Amino acid sequence: MPLPLILASGSKIRAQLLEQAGIKATALPARIDEDAIKSALLAEDASPRDIADTLAEMKARKLSDKHPDARVLGCDQVLEHQKELLSKPKSVEDAHEQLLRLRGQTHSLLSAVVLYHECKPVWRHVGVVRLTMHDFSDDYLSSYLERNWPSISESVGGYKLEEEGVQLFNRIEGDYFTVLGLPLLEIISHLKLTGYLAS
Repeated sequence: MPLPLILASGSKIRAQLLEQAGIKATALPARIDEDAIKSALLAEDASPRDIADTLAEMKARKLSDKHPDARVLGCDQVLEHQKELLSKPKSVEDAHEQLLRLRGQTHSLLSAVVLYHECKPVWRHVGVVRLTMHDFSDDYLSSYLERNWPSISESVGGYKLEEEGVQLFNRIEGDYFTVLGLPLLEIISHLKLTGYLAS
């Protein structure tokens, strides 16, 4: 019998992706001070890739300490635009400002996943996707925010590709699951390779 899998995340979409793929996992949010960790890493000039990876690892480690027999999947996603990181919008005004900055531009989403077992990291991956937005009108942006707030407050960048947010884009280079914050194909490949999933 395989050991249980824990998703160290409160993200509904991540849990849904695993469930729809036929992977049984228990979702448990890992409480860490993401803002403080991110600020400390930025002060050290850490790369966006390293920041995403570190946050994912700290979430996995926290729950692995409590559940050492389980496999714990820590996840995190960061958005990089012109060498700056954007965070989840805290208000409609934040989302408006972020989307104005991204309008007509290309940005990157980096989705990190770190798997812990017996309080040690055993596998990690960072997926990268490049997304280019339409040069949408001010009127469309205002109506989009009116229709989609507060749902988009859960998403870095202020959009959800699985919802109306897909209309903001004219080009996406990379994996759809990585955009949603979970590099699912790589996770499945690793779980099959290690015998956790049948292959």
